[in-house]
Amino acid sequence: MKQLNKDSGVDKIEWPTVFLWLGCWSAWFVCLFWVPLVSSGFACFVMIFVLILQSSLSHEALHGHPFRARWANETLAMLSLGLFIPYIRFRDTHLAHHIDERLTDPYDDPETNFCDPAVWKTMPKWQQSALTVNNTLLGRMLIGPMISQVMFMRSDWREIRAGDRNVAWAWLVHLVSVILVLGIVVASELPVWPYLISCYFAISVLKIRTFLEHRSHADAIARTVIIDDKGPLAFLFLNNNLHAVHHLHPQVAWYNLPQLYRKNAQSYDNFNEGYNYTSYADVFTRYFVKAKDPVPHPLWPSE
Repeated sequence: MKQLNKDSGVDKIEWPTVFLWLGCWSAWFVCLFWVPLVSSGFACFVMIFVLILQSSLSHEALHGHPFRARWANETLAMLSLGLFIPYIRFRDTHLAHHIDERLTDPYDDPETNFCDPAVWKTMPKWQQSALTVNNTLLGRMLIGPMISQVMFMRSDWREIRAGDRNVAWAWLVHLVSVILVLGIVVASELPVWPYLISCYFAISVLKIRTFLEHRSHADAIARTVIIDDKGPLAFLFLNNNLHAVHHLHPQVAWYNLPQLYRKNAQSYDNFNEGYNYTSYADVFTRYFVKAKDPVPHPLWPSE
């Protein structure tokens, strides 16, 4: 493992990630101040991909990339260009999610889409219907951002009311971030409403990545997917489609994940007991209008 850390670039500055951050920030300013002079619609469209990339880079930052110093990584990621998710909460909930024994747990996995079957039985029919639609890829992209945001904020509000100062601080920092970002947007050539549309659809595309990252399985090591995609989505997600590899080696930088997977592809494919897809096109074909999983956790006690 020590050798893996050295090879992955954790002991030095990871320049590909640094340059990608610079490119992402540059593209953001270009989309705000220059592209709208030609077309606000095109600026809004391109901004979606810029915001996706910034989210993926923020994910790298919380895992210790591109610098050794945590404060340096968090300085890069603290300004949430996508507006909706506080970076500090993203960091804390995502690191909690990386406790693999808790994956898909309706209570202890902050990123799960499963719920307790007993809770499911108490939900009104309209809520059950909405969550069922949300378990198709189309539904996840259309209404998923709204559903996850409401549930996320409702959960954090309960934590704040219970006296959790860390959660309250995270949202206070985020409020400052939102004010700064919107202040720049207001001063730019791109109106605020197209920017907000870009923010929503950036999360919508990110939902493609998270849609089936984890499944219910008795064995924790078999719960995480590998999507062997090499296209534009794999780049925008910074190779997080190789999700089982990432969960095993979160210290490995995004640009080293494909090589690590290729060297041991059969082992990884066996490791997660065949929870693999050939591409995102394969995922769309199978689950665009079909629910992959039930909403109530199939392995959770119903009482």
